[in-house]
Amino acid sequence: MKLQPAAGLPGKLSDPARSDPPQVGDERSMLEAYLDFQRETLALKCAGVAGRKHSEKLVPPSGLSLHGLVRHLSGVERWWLHKQFAGDDVVMLYYSDDDPNQDFDSLDGDFDEALAVWRAQVERSREIVAAASSLDDTGTRVADGTEFSLRWVLLRLIAEYARHNGHADLLRERIDGDVGW
Repeated sequence: MKLQPAAGLPGKLSDPARSDPPQVGDERSMLEAYLDFQRETLALKCAGVAGRKHSEKLVPPSGLSLHGLVRHLSGVERWWLHKQFAGDDVVMLYYSDDDPNQDFDSLDGDFDEALAVWRAQVERSREIVAAASSLDDTGTRVADGTEFSLRWVLLRLIAEYARHNGHADLLRERIDGDVGW
């Protein structure tokens, strides 16, 4: 992915292959497009960062890092779409009841491997969404057995990515001054 300076905006990068989500369309295609836009935003914020900078916690006292955000969002995809919506029998990534913050705290692994795991989670999530017949299809919350719709979980994921992309923007700006996307 080749990033280029945004026209007239020093320090702000853009990806010429990425475009805004559609402004007109049916509900499902727009929700899917906005979620993919947020996913691509995360990938762009992580692109072109050298060495172990992905793993550095650069906004104290926060323990956030790009590496931790990628690991966390892998777990979010797996938790909401794979385990609870699709009912996949999966073990959670980077999380245990004994160490619920290991996605952010235990960054001894390779960032490129974490990114590959995230991409695989995203691909499985897309398969799950494509297999659903309707936005009204439901999954079941593990904690209490209540149902939720595909519409609800897509909106939840968009919000989760948007919040963490704001964090990623701050982290990226601390790494090399690049902002935006």
